[in-house]
Amino acid sequence: MRTINVSLGDRSYPIYLGEGLLSRAGELLKETGCGEKVGIVTNPTVAGLYLKPIQEALGRSGFEVTVMLVPEGEEHKNLKSLAAICDQLIRGRFERRSCVMALGGGVVGDLAGFAAATFLRGIPYVQVPTTLLAQVDSSVGGKTGVNHKEGKNLIGAFYQPKAVLIDVGALRTLPRRELLAGLAEVIKYGIIEDPSLFALLEEKLERLLALDRGLLEETIAASCSIKARVVEKDEREEDYRSVLNFGHTIGHALESLTGYEEFLHRLAVEKL
Repeated sequence: MRTINVSLGDRSYPIYLGEGLLSRAGELLKETGCGEKVGIVTNPTVAGLYLKPIQEALGRSGFEVTVMLVPEGEEHKNLKSLAAICDQLIRGRFERRSCVMALGGGVVGDLAGFAAATFLRGIPYVQVPTTLLAQVDSSVGGKTGVNHKEGKNLIGAFYQPKAVLIDVGALRTLPRRELLAGLAEVIKYGIIEDPSLFALLEEKLERLLALDRGLLEETIAASCSIKARVVEKDEREEDYRSVLNFGHTIGHALESLTGYEEFLHRLAVEKL
């Protein structure tokens, strides 16, 4: 297992990266100091694939688990879904040390993170990203929020997780289109920060698409390290962090024009 640290003073946290981390979720969560109640926010597809092993791991470590399902798709990253999560947190009598766990891609991570940021004025949360795009981008850096009819991510907060658990084994069930969306984000990192990462993609793309474990871990670790360095310099996107928005202006316009259906977010960004 590799550990990459995001150094933000009292908001610092580890990114754990490796194979089989879902089965170690309980022991890793204990290191964060979270309370015994854990609310897993996920969608039906991810739940069918990965909910059981992570529930079992949390149970072995003595955590009390509540599952909160949200509909799939960017169109459901909204205030209605946020309210549904908060309703379940209230019914479950979650407290300030209770923890929210985001199990899924970027939509789940943004929703769960914003719920954690706002419930009781802030409770701990942990990111467990299951898509490559979420693993190299949205799970790191503390951007949380929901969409509004007038645009994406207009309602949100900067709120850092207590930890990020990246299990590369989750990528085995990822559709090729989603894998390409994640690799497009890695290309962006290569362009803005690390030419050697760009060269690695050029030389070893087929091995990455074939899910070579060692190469995937190397690529994800390099991407997360770049994202961590940028966030450490400018946590709240007041200046330097905007470099990570390379391609987003046109990408968001393409998504909006096509009703968030034709292009995945990162593939839309890469169309510029």
